[in-house]
Amino acid sequence: MRAHYLQHVPFEGLGSIAPWLEANGYELTCTRFYESTALPDTGTIDFLVIMGGPMSVNDEDKFPWLVSEKQFVREVIESGKTVLGICLGAQIIASAMGARVFPNPVKEVGWFPIYGVDSIGGAIFHFPKSEMVFHWHGETFDLPPGSIRLAKSEGCENQAFQLGKSVMGLQFHLETTPKSAGQIVSHCRDELVPSTYVQTEEEILSASPNRYKSINHLMDRILAFLKKSNA
Repeated sequence: MRAHYLQHVPFEGLGSIAPWLEANGYELTCTRFYESTALPDTGTIDFLVIMGGPMSVNDEDKFPWLVSEKQFVREVIESGKTVLGICLGAQIIASAMGARVFPNPVKEVGWFPIYGVDSIGGAIFHFPKSEMVFHWHGETFDLPPGSIRLAKSEGCENQAFQLGKSVMGLQFHLETTPKSAGQIVSHCRDELVPSTYVQTEEEILSASPNRYKSINHLMDRILAFLKKSNA
């Protein structure tokens, strides 16, 4: 099995997703758009993961590869493969499938709770009633046609969605590790202007090891759900 991931900046990698994929028998390959825009044949991959980044999906003039990336993502989804998008990655899925991506009324940066939305059906992933997770986003999206909302927060109505059995978009970061949190703070420190849903650097980096363990465990559950759903 082959898992391919799309990476937009050097400091937003797979985090805790990598060891799960490797432990579950996936060969890992990637496209790093800051180095090369070459994309694989959709038929050669089984699992696509789309990572975050500070750019907008609407920045096609500045980042022309966004056009081909969104087309690629749409083709992978339509071929029935397993797809997971994180933050910018979720917004790319939404845009690729015809939904609007636009500025959220507030930025969410730091550790804030998300709340699971009750959904009926055995093939739907169910988030906990409440979970403290790591955020770093200023935009949001309308739900893609045919998708189901899975989670929300006080600052953002659409935090997670599922499309079909094996496509999921997460506005927040469950893959974050202490190392990756430090990297994004280091590279995006200028965005840390404290407000209702933007924490200080000190608040972000003071998260306990158990908090990272909790979100990484939830990410493992999502990866297992997506893998099983498309078995």
